[in-house]
Amino acid sequence: MLDATKTETALLEVNNIEVIYNHVILVLKGVSLNVPKGGITALLGGNGAGKTTTLKAISNLLKSERGEVSKGSITYRGQSITHFAPADLVKMGVIQVMEGRHCFEHLTVEENLMTGAYTRRDGRAAVAADLEMVYTYFPRLKERRRSQAGYTSGGEQQMTAIGRALMSRPETILLDEPSMGLAPQLVEQIFEIVKAVNEGEGVTFLLAEQNTNVALRFAHYGYILESGRVVMDGPAAALRENPDVKEFYLGVGDEGRRSFRDVRSYRRRKRWLA
Repeated sequence: MLDATKTETALLEVNNIEVIYNHVILVLKGVSLNVPKGGITALLGGNGAGKTTTLKAISNLLKSERGEVSKGSITYRGQSITHFAPADLVKMGVIQVMEGRHCFEHLTVEENLMTGAYTRRDGRAAVAADLEMVYTYFPRLKERRRSQAGYTSGGEQQMTAIGRALMSRPETILLDEPSMGLAPQLVEQIFEIVKAVNEGEGVTFLLAEQNTNVALRFAHYGYILESGRVVMDGPAAALRENPDVKEFYLGVGDEGRRSFRDVRSYRRRKRWLA
């Protein structure tokens, strides 16, 4: 359920969107969410829930996969961005860090970071200052700055991908599965850095994450997706204490993880959302 008080301050608004692949496969089924400026908003749910598709709908990367937003609207700062090219969104301050990190393996870490500043026109001094800012948040990258990215660890590549996004001076980062394939200690470190960047630089984050436990500790607000629909949303602190979330997504329960469809409370919510 969307809170009317959030709509007034939303930087990014997704309103009842449907996404279809290959003109026949319906993946998102009326997803709505609001992302307030300066916050960390989490998209939660299991594999195949629609998290990545939601991010790609916002960043307009669906066409490369024969997908399209067939219904609904997406606005950024009150302006419709449904038909904007991804490059235009980057210039507006919206950039996506893809799942799987996707560094340029043959380039050094520092060269990877510098590619993030490609569209900037504010001079070398400003870019150099931001490079030092990135190294402040990611001191490990400064140590490895002359190493080829393809020979760095998964955690270092994730840091490089986020640092490269920061070099574009974004207002909003769409962060897809930052914990994927990383050890728990590294996951904690990545999320601590996301929190520091959010608080220190004022960057807004919309992150898609399967690790609900970690995401809800660092996010301000969360949306839980299942089978292409938002089945629950609320402040992160409230979601952490919700009995259904504890049972199905935080592993607190005797019967293991089940679908919301298997319990009466989900059916009530589904009628309420309709």
